[in-house]
Amino acid sequence: MVIIAYEYIDPLWQPLPDPQVWGQEIDHWVLDAEAARPQLRYWLQRLAPGYWLLHQLSALGQTVMEVSDRLRQLEAAGITVIALAEGYVSDRPPSGDQLLALWDQVKQQLHQQTLCHSHARNRLKHRPPPGRAPYGYRRGKEHYVIDRAAAVVVKDFVEHFLLYGSLSAAVRFIATTHHKQISVATGRRWLTHPVYRGHLYYQGKTVIPQTHAPLIAPDEAAQVDRLLRRQRSLPRRSASAPHPLAGLVICRQCQQRFGRTQVQPYRQPSQYAYLRPLHCPLSPKCRSIPYDAALAAVIDQIAERLPPAIAQLSLLPPPLTAQLQAIETQLHRLAELEAQGLLDPETAQLRRYKLAGERAQLEAQQAQLPPSNLVQLAVTLGQPQFWYQLSAAEQRFYLREFLRAIEVTSRPCQPWSIHLQFIWESPIGSTA
Repeated sequence: MVIIAYEYIDPLWQPLPDPQVWGQEIDHWVLDAEAARPQLRYWLQRLAPGYWLLHQLSALGQTVMEVSDRLRQLEAAGITVIALAEGYVSDRPPSGDQLLALWDQVKQQLHQQTLCHSHARNRLKHRPPPGRAPYGYRRGKEHYVIDRAAAVVVKDFVEHFLLYGSLSAAVRFIATTHHKQISVATGRRWLTHPVYRGHLYYQGKTVIPQTHAPLIAPDEAAQVDRLLRRQRSLPRRSASAPHPLAGLVICRQCQQRFGRTQVQPYRQPSQYAYLRPLHCPLSPKCRSIPYDAALAAVIDQIAERLPPAIAQLSLLPPPLTAQLQAIETQLHRLAELEAQGLLDPETAQLRRYKLAGERAQLEAQQAQLPPSNLVQLAVTLGQPQFWYQLSAAEQRFYLREFLRAIEVTSRPCQPWSIHLQFIWESPIGSTA
């Protein structure tokens, strides 16, 4: 008795199956990856009594009639057909309502496969997935088109977040200025979802870059990613605090954070701000330091240390550049092979789709790197007078762009001092 395991896949959306799942008892593993099912036709002409194992009855054809005819042909040759998904065994055929339910299930499977095939073809053509267009866009014939009325809301939201670094404040801003009510989770999705950066996002895993006009420019998207990544390490209230040093200052001895306190001396019109340790475990406790003096010391150290530190950085690792160039070379080669007739259009399109996904992953890694104009920017940031011309929000933006932490030493009866830790340096407490 011959045991055959038969499978059919649509290579546009289904991965190559593993024959080992059938175990060692089978005699032949037969796989079809074409809609015409040439392997199935071959074995139907050489039928012998035995067993045929299927994942689904729908593997036998494209229509219910085709599946029914081939199932009848197999059973007429004395073959026991076992379909795992339906629990079907031809030795114990269903009857009545069970038979109707069986063919209804097969019909649904075939319909689902047709939908998946159509969606896969749309992905290969870089067309948007089914469903309503994201806020800020409307569906065009081949791709998303910017909805100018709604796009203004998204762009203002992104600009406000980049300026002030607060999701909740940006949500309140568009509620006030545009009368658009959204949740913080929706705002975060606007900032991070690939569709707002001009990319398509399929099935929660595949990104196809540069398919439509973006609402968030590439440099803005890189800033958003760096800002969100930096805010994960900051206390929740410090992330959107208005002063520049919020969330960055820690004690060098005990690693506890410093907070900003503002007081108004008795009968004095001006206010006085200072940094004090919030939960210092040392005895005696670390002392407070003047806020303005600490900010001035930070600016002086940045002017002294930042330009030479950036000059030693390699902004774009050669392996990343080489991988991107290799993908571009493969894309050009695909076009040549297709033009020469050595590669059919469907195979070339499928390969182009996979390469686009790989390129999107590499570009996402590239976006995590410091800005490309960092060397030129360091020259400007190395001038103390530049910092004093910035607003508090702008100072905070640049400090969080480059600093992991500001370490303070402020033991009693000793001069206080600060030490800057840049984002490319080892984290505090690291053994590296």
